[in-house]
Amino acid sequence: MTARYSIELPTASSETEFEDQGLPLTIKAILDVVYRRYWVIAIGFLAVFAYVAYATFTATPYYSATATVIVDTKGSNVIDLDDVVGGIGRGTAELDTEVKILESKSLLRRVVIAENLLEDPEFNPFIRPDTNPGFSLKGAIKSGISFLVGQSDGSEEGDGSARPQTEEERQEEMLEVTTSVLRGSVGVSRVGTTFLIDITVTTEYAGKSARLANAVADAYRVDQLEAKLETTQRATNWLLERVSGLREEVSSKERLVEEYRSQTGLLAAAGTSLTEQEIASLSAQRIEQEAALNRARARFDNVRRAQASGAGTDSIAEVLDSPVISNLKAQQAAVLRRQADLESTLGSRHPDLIRVRSEAADVERAINVEIQKIVTNLGNEVQASQDEVNKLNASISRARGQLIENNRNQVRLNELERDAEASRVLYEDFINRAKETREQDDLAEADARILSTASVPNSPSSPRTTINLALGIILGGIFGVGLAFLLELFDTHISSSEDIRRKLRANSIGAIPHIPTRGILGLGKSTPPDFMTDNPLSAFSESVRYMRAAISFADLDSQTKTVAITSSLPNEGKTSLTLALGRMSAMSGSRTLVIDGDFRRRELTRMIGVSPKIGFIEHLFGAGSLEEAIHRDPKSSLDVLPLSSAGHTPHDVFGTHAFDELLEELKKHYDMIYIDTGPLLLMAESRVIAGKADKTILIVRWRHTNRGAARQSLNLLKTFNANLLGVALNMVNLANRRHHKDPSASNKAYSKYYSMGTRPKLFGGLANRLPAMKENPISRPSTLRPANAQSDQFEPVSE
Repeated sequence: MTARYSIELPTASSETEFEDQGLPLTIKAILDVVYRRYWVIAIGFLAVFAYVAYATFTATPYYSATATVIVDTKGSNVIDLDDVVGGIGRGTAELDTEVKILESKSLLRRVVIAENLLEDPEFNPFIRPDTNPGFSLKGAIKSGISFLVGQSDGSEEGDGSARPQTEEERQEEMLEVTTSVLRGSVGVSRVGTTFLIDITVTTEYAGKSARLANAVADAYRVDQLEAKLETTQRATNWLLERVSGLREEVSSKERLVEEYRSQTGLLAAAGTSLTEQEIASLSAQRIEQEAALNRARARFDNVRRAQASGAGTDSIAEVLDSPVISNLKAQQAAVLRRQADLESTLGSRHPDLIRVRSEAADVERAINVEIQKIVTNLGNEVQASQDEVNKLNASISRARGQLIENNRNQVRLNELERDAEASRVLYEDFINRAKETREQDDLAEADARILSTASVPNSPSSPRTTINLALGIILGGIFGVGLAFLLELFDTHISSSEDIRRKLRANSIGAIPHIPTRGILGLGKSTPPDFMTDNPLSAFSESVRYMRAAISFADLDSQTKTVAITSSLPNEGKTSLTLALGRMSAMSGSRTLVIDGDFRRRELTRMIGVSPKIGFIEHLFGAGSLEEAIHRDPKSSLDVLPLSSAGHTPHDVFGTHAFDELLEELKKHYDMIYIDTGPLLLMAESRVIAGKADKTILIVRWRHTNRGAARQSLNLLKTFNANLLGVALNMVNLANRRHHKDPSASNKAYSKYYSMGTRPKLFGGLANRLPAMKENPISRPSTLRPANAQSDQFEPVSE
């Protein structure tokens, strides 16, 4: 029955692992990365720089020409038409808008047509020799998608054949594509915060660049002028239509005012209405008539008072002014004089006297009658004046009523007049605007003018060799350094003792140099344990001594007898190091035994060159004695408990009581027992051995072992309660070790202090050799006994 073992791969699940993989951002760490990866940086730099240089020196030269236009934001219209055809504003947004207009397809389309760029292969890809005129990338993509989904894109007829492109459509497509190409060659930008705009055109020919730059600037001016003229014409037509409508509107409203005025009688003369004039005239007449009435009443009252008081009529002015009364008074005076004469001469009964007296009485009666007429006339005059005043008052009251009604109607009349006046003002304003706009057709000017025309450039604008090469140097450096840091970031290998302490959080017990298995300088073959015995003063031998010392002085309170040496995965140099440690311990005088615990590969057994019939497994299961199972190392006094070729077993060997008893028995006879186990992540037996040994050493291969695998191995050892002595860094390349800044000595330091014991002759020169080791005779003991305690002696190298 064959046992099945699961392979446990390393995982990166712990939070600490991700923290450890980060690069420390210190200047020393950065310089270390650059120092370690300088070949990567150099290759990345050279690759990018070579690409930039090749692209620069093989690129087609292009020439750039620049024309400058100035935008006149003040405006130069001699007629004030700011509301109709105003100029460009002064804000940044307006100038940025003009830049976009210069880049617009509509403007560049004019340039394409004016300069006949449809016949220029540089701008029209349809007429290039290497371009299929009928090919359209957009159409090809659409056709491919339609073919894949099995649907028509709408350009196919019912019979499945594509509709042919008409000549107009083809010309339009060519014009569109040529305009797009020209647009990519035109650059428009403002000159700082000024009102200047640079128009730069880049083409393959210097003259063409200057010509097109001037053409774009001129097209911009023409476009502005046409836009103004079009705006002026459109405004003129609209104004004329509006004037015609306003004329009819004003006439209609004025007729409505006059009709309403006639209907309501709101007639006016000399600025005032007739009713108001009538009231003014009647009021003036009433004032005069009242004055006359007052005078007549005063005279009448005066006469009546005089009559009532019995006063003579001589005091009455009207009586005095009457010619009749004056005549009667003269007659009365003459009669009274005669009466007086007659009374003096005649008696009272004289007929003449009586006649004279009768005549005086008649005159008196005539005077009284005349006075009564005057009084009556005064009364009639007063009454007539009063009647006239009453009539005037009635007329004024009637006129006032009419005025009140007129005032009410005047409100509506004023509203109609205001409406008519507003229409009249608007009509007159539009007439003036229409006249001004018609005049603007001959006075309109563009808001921009060409400040400087483009001249033919003398040298190409691209490629800029110096700048490109400088940029290549910068980009190459950035790419190389970035690639180095990227590789460093994803580097999960163990490179130094510091990595063991910082990243694995374990104790480092040594760094073992790498020994090429093909021999020194390619002459012969040599394994690391053989190299150590042949070169006892080498750096490799000293590293093994250091590790043995670390094992010996690991725990002063308790003696370390059994040491399990394991690794995470195969090919990490675990077996060679185990044998080297065993030989070093044996050569140092300790009774040492090495057990081959990897019964799947039997590397240690093959390395010492024995093929036992009775081995570790056979003895454990009672097939042979321990003396028969133990073999002596041919190159040292080391005892080895090997595995036979038939020693494979599917049973749990190391978890049995027999193995425990064997370890106890061996501890009585040996000072140190090294157990070579299998890979910890692949073999469960290795974990059991680590849990039973006094100490366990985990071997990691320099720049080979994965950090996650090492961490998982440490976790497994902790799970099986293994007493971890530390982690050893194996197969360190001393020549490249300096790039990783290990705190221990470098290859240069080793080469000065250590040397190999034996060296072959090279090119006729003599190499110093160490005396041959005084090997003790190797004889397998008949009974289990301690190995020969005599240590081998070495002499130093004399140069």
